[in-house]
Amino acid sequence: MFGSQDLGIDLGTANTLVFLKGKEVVVSEPSVVAINNDTGNIQAVGNEARNMIGRTPGNITVVRPMKDGVIADYDTTATMMKYYIKQAHSKRGAFATKPSIVVCVPSGITKVEERAVIDATKQAGAKEAYPIAEPFAAAIGADLPVWEPTGSMIVDIGGGTTEVAVISLGGIVTSKSIPVAGNDMDEAITHHIRQTYNLMIGERTAEEIKMTIGSALELDQNETMEIRGRNLLTGLPETISISQEEVTNALKDNIEKIIHAVKSTLEKTPPELSADVMNRGIVLSGGGAMLHQFDKAISDATDIPVFITENPLESVAIGTGKSLDYIQHFKDQPNVASRTTIE
Repeated sequence: MFGSQDLGIDLGTANTLVFLKGKEVVVSEPSVVAINNDTGNIQAVGNEARNMIGRTPGNITVVRPMKDGVIADYDTTATMMKYYIKQAHSKRGAFATKPSIVVCVPSGITKVEERAVIDATKQAGAKEAYPIAEPFAAAIGADLPVWEPTGSMIVDIGGGTTEVAVISLGGIVTSKSIPVAGNDMDEAITHHIRQTYNLMIGERTAEEIKMTIGSALELDQNETMEIRGRNLLTGLPETISISQEEVTNALKDNIEKIIHAVKSTLEKTPPELSADVMNRGIVLSGGGAMLHQFDKAISDATDIPVFITENPLESVAIGTGKSLDYIQHFKDQPNVASRTTIE
């Protein structure tokens, strides 16, 4: 027996996760591809490719085919998805037929960009592909009552985009998608260290700094962290110590932009649904939700309770996978939860 073979894919700027129906998340790897410049062939995908960042010879280039949640490199994205679908297949065994796939897209995506995602998914091996808006998937993954006549607010902070949405009765009532998220926070840390210390660090080091001592609010205990990089004046390796306070200041602008998006969405929410959000609170998901004190920063700015979903990194993928149970819903209404009102 082959069992269910349908897949849910969270095709993210930073990571790609695949949910196999009946098995939960079976693939979770970076959205990174290493390409051999001499032959044009794919050298590595996922974790193996990410480990090559900053360490490749001249004939190999490491690329991220997704930018701000949309496809920047069509053929490379299709190849990457094919690799991940094959990975998911290996968890279940060979499939009798091609799978139906629900794939995640940002709520602010254009029709052309959405079409590119669907076509790439089919090129990668899908029988049928259906889009689902990222915040809608995140809300399903966070076990919010998306099909009920009650307002639920989700803030999904991914790698390339932050998606804010109020959901009711199986659809997005109002939403905002901004290209400010985890990758921008890493870049802000890299920029601060380069400007302040004339030190160049890699993106993996910046991410480690963010996760270790980064915070959305200043803390009483100002921790420090030793980091290594290349001095831009001497060209030599150097070790310095940075404080939590300066990392928090470096992240300040990005944090404020995300909080502004939350407030802007709340301002456009109908009064009845606003009351629901006040009572139920705001739910955070995505890797960015794990930044220290981010929930408190949003709560302080909105006077609304804020909760982090149980599994923020996988909530979108889990929601995309759970939506496979409603696949007929997507067939009947192909634009459900992927068309929203945005600015």
